[in-house]
Amino acid sequence: MNKVKSKQDYLLSLIVFALIAFGLIMIYSVSKYYSLEITDGATDKLYLKKQLWWLLCGLVSWAIFQSIDYKFWQKKSSSMLFITFGLLLLPLLSNGGGGERWVDLGFVSFQPSEIAKITLIFYLSGWFSSKKSIADVQKMFPSFCMIVVAISFIMLAQKDLGTLGVMLFISASMIIAAGASIYQLAAGMGLGGILFWLAIKIEPYRMQRMLTFLNPEDNALGSAYQIRNALIAIGSGGIWGLGFGQSKQKYLYLPEAHTDSIFAIISEELGFFRAAIIIILFIFIALRGYKIAMRAPDNFSRFVAVGITTWLFSQMFINIAAMLSLIPLTGVPLPFVSYGGSSLLILLGAVGVLVNISKHQKNQ
Repeated sequence: MNKVKSKQDYLLSLIVFALIAFGLIMIYSVSKYYSLEITDGATDKLYLKKQLWWLLCGLVSWAIFQSIDYKFWQKKSSSMLFITFGLLLLPLLSNGGGGERWVDLGFVSFQPSEIAKITLIFYLSGWFSSKKSIADVQKMFPSFCMIVVAISFIMLAQKDLGTLGVMLFISASMIIAAGASIYQLAAGMGLGGILFWLAIKIEPYRMQRMLTFLNPEDNALGSAYQIRNALIAIGSGGIWGLGFGQSKQKYLYLPEAHTDSIFAIISEELGFFRAAIIIILFIFIALRGYKIAMRAPDNFSRFVAVGITTWLFSQMFINIAAMLSLIPLTGVPLPFVSYGGSSLLILLGAVGVLVNISKHQKNQ
């Protein structure tokens, strides 16, 4: 007989907090010069202090979410679709449809799409788990595609292809876990290809990024500027790096150095071997997360665990792959490591949900 564990997955939490601690060190190293620049020399710790404040809020979020029984979210899952679309539409409505991703409340700015990732996971988990058989899930596929297409158009209107990519990975992993057929998977891949083609066609800058990806030597001071400087940083680091704090590219050569491009600076300062530890830690997180999903006590918690784990790993993959020029450049932060308040807050809440599920997982 399977027995329910009462002990949470401490190793998962330990790895996450280790990444956050490392991220704080690197945010300070990467943002020192920029902090001095925008504060007229008043402080070199501006972004470190901001991230520490968000970390405190994130720890509260983690503590709350890991203490709330996951079944609470199952009861609320039917309303999560409306919340998801409301959050995704909020930047467009509050900014007059100008393609903004952020909402400014005056005292703080946040990115609603970060919250929408977890509400989408809750909705899909409740929807899939309400079906009694795989055949019932497979009948849902057209409706599922309609939801994905609607989300895609909203995210394309926000000009946020990176976040859309993460949400597509999340949705695909969850319907695969629910039992989609191989023909539906093929149809889903075809739909993804169409959406990708449409995204490039409707925005000239995306076409330029694609051309830059295919031929990075062109337009070195224009569309290829960021990726060229990222590759210079990574190449300069070599195997062991230039040394902590010794990056050259962080001196305003590499845009978004403390946010989306932080992995390039880490590689420059610490080298390939030590930067690769980040990827290894995310692989451990993925293994722990999918293990929690396999041992989850019911379908709802299993789908939630799959969705959250895929979210963390796919966002890491998109960020690092873009820095290595393996995919076209897109803007998503490196989870737990990059500077970003709302991202850290919501990610820690999501990890809290995963930890709560681990308290109920079954021995097998």
